[in-house]
Amino acid sequence: MKSALNCSRRSVCTALGMAVASPVSWAQSAPWPGRTVKIVVPYAPGGGVDLLARMLADRLHRQWGQAVVVENKVGASTLIGATAVAKAAPDGLTLLLTSEATITSNPFLFDKLPYDPQRELTPISQLVSLPQMVVAHPSVAANNMAELATLAKSPASALSYASYGSGSLPHLLFESFKAKLGVNLVHVPYKGISPAVTAVHAGETQLTLAGVAGALGLLRAGKLKALAVGRATRLAEMPELPTLREAGLADIDPGESWFGLFATGGTPAAVVQRIHQDVLAIGHDPTFRDAVLVARGFEPVFSAPDAFARFIQADMRQKAQLIRISGAKAE
Repeated sequence: MKSALNCSRRSVCTALGMAVASPVSWAQSAPWPGRTVKIVVPYAPGGGVDLLARMLADRLHRQWGQAVVVENKVGASTLIGATAVAKAAPDGLTLLLTSEATITSNPFLFDKLPYDPQRELTPISQLVSLPQMVVAHPSVAANNMAELATLAKSPASALSYASYGSGSLPHLLFESFKAKLGVNLVHVPYKGISPAVTAVHAGETQLTLAGVAGALGLLRAGKLKALAVGRATRLAEMPELPTLREAGLADIDPGESWFGLFATGGTPAAVVQRIHQDVLAIGHDPTFRDAVLVARGFEPVFSAPDAFARFIQADMRQKAQLIRISGAKAE
C-alpha cells in the first residue's frame, strides 16, 4: 500500500509536469476548442455529478460557441468512464467530471486499475465540496461522538450503520471508528446514499454519514439528529455541531465528498489553463453559483489545477489509511 501511495504522489506531480512542459504553441496553432467537447460522467443520469456536468456544459457551450455534450459511461465503480477519458486524445476535447471515489479511493480499493488515475488524468479544478455529517435516528441515546462510543461499547448494543457499499465514506468512517475505539457496529449496505439515509430515518438502521444538503430537511423535521460534521470547520448552518476533528477523530475523518474536472493526461498546459479559467468564470457568476450550486447544497470551490493536485495528494493519503484500517475492497 505504501508503494502504491508513493507512486500516486509522484504521479500527481508527473501529470502536472507533463501539462506544464507541453508546448503552448500547440494550443495557439488553431482556435480551441474548434469542435465538440465531451464531458464524460461515470455515473447514471439524474445524480449530483450528472446535474453539475449538464449545468456546466450548458454554460461552456455559450462561452465557447461549440457544442458541449455530456456522456454517461456507467459501470464498474466509475472505471469505465474514467478509462474512456484516460485513453482519449490529450487535446482537452474529452473531459471527466467525477467524484473523489474515482481518483482517491479506487486506487486502494482495486488490486489493479485499467488506467492510472494520476498519470493519465490531469486535474483541472475541484469544482465543489459536499460536507458530510454523522447522523443518527432520534432514538439513539447519544448526542455526540463520545456518547456514541460509550453506547456502542456496550455488550448489549445493537447499533447498525447504513452505507452505500464497501469503500464508501460511511463505511470508511464507521469501520475505522470500530477499529479505533473497539465498538460494536453492524454494517448494512444500500444501493446509494439516498436509500441509506432513508433507512436511518425509517429506523431500519441507526447511523450513517450523509451529505449536509440531503440531511438538513430531515434534521429540521426531527427525523434525524446530527452528531458531528466531517470538515475542517463547523457549518454556518449548524454552528453548534462539532467537527470530527474537535471530537478527537481527525485521523479517521474521511473528509468531504467532492466533484472535480479532469482532462486526459498529457493535455497541454495552455488548454488546461484555458478550461480552468473559463470554468472559474462560470463558478464566479452569482447566478450560477447561487441557483445551481448553493441552492443544491454544493459548496463552490473552483480551485486552480496545482491547488487541486495538492488537495488530491492529501485526500489520497487519508483514503489510503482508512481503506487499510477498514479492510475495504471493491465490490
